[in-house]
Amino acid sequence: MSDITLDCKGLPCPQPVLKCKDSVERDNPEKLIVVVDNDPARENVTRFLTLKGYCVTYTGAGSEFTVTAVRSDDGQCPVCETMSEQEIADLDNQKILVFIASDVIGSGDDELGGSLMYNFISTLPELGPDLWRVILVNGGVKLAIKGHKCEEGLKKLVDSGVSLLVCGTCLEFFGLTDSKSVGQTTNMLDVVTSFQLASKTIRV
Repeated sequence: MSDITLDCKGLPCPQPVLKCKDSVERDNPEKLIVVVDNDPARENVTRFLTLKGYCVTYTGAGSEFTVTAVRSDDGQCPVCETMSEQEIADLDNQKILVFIASDVIGSGDDELGGSLMYNFISTLPELGPDLWRVILVNGGVKLAIKGHKCEEGLKKLVDSGVSLLVCGTCLEFFGLTDSKSVGQTTNMLDVVTSFQLASKTIRV
């Protein structure tokens, strides 16, 4: 079967990506059409299929998106700039993963904790080329919101080549999906894979 359509509306994260993964591994379709009902799912499916060597486009907005993925003959899409996971794994220096699950560091006083987090984000560049990826989950996604004092620090990390992944389920839970200003929306499959690829993990 060369063309496959997946209806992923109503499925919680990361089920749309997992259905795409199953289809790619089982059927190896030349063309895969995926219908989802929210923007985080659209972004997650798009990024996953791009990593798998497909050229990906989408139509729609709001409550329904249709993602169309066509396999590239040489495994590279001229309009896609995302590095494959294998290419990432082959890099010698970019293997430190920073996992942030809160918008503050420590407990006792949130104002102090917020200042500590700001200082932490601002100091991360000192890790140099070893810093590979930062993942934001739970309250940590608030750091990537427009107007947050850590926003600029995160943008500088991304501009320097650090991968920044922001949990889509967490953004939806806090009602912040439309407020994210930096990073790529992610899912639990990406998180688990990141732990597998990383040579060292720092949890905050």
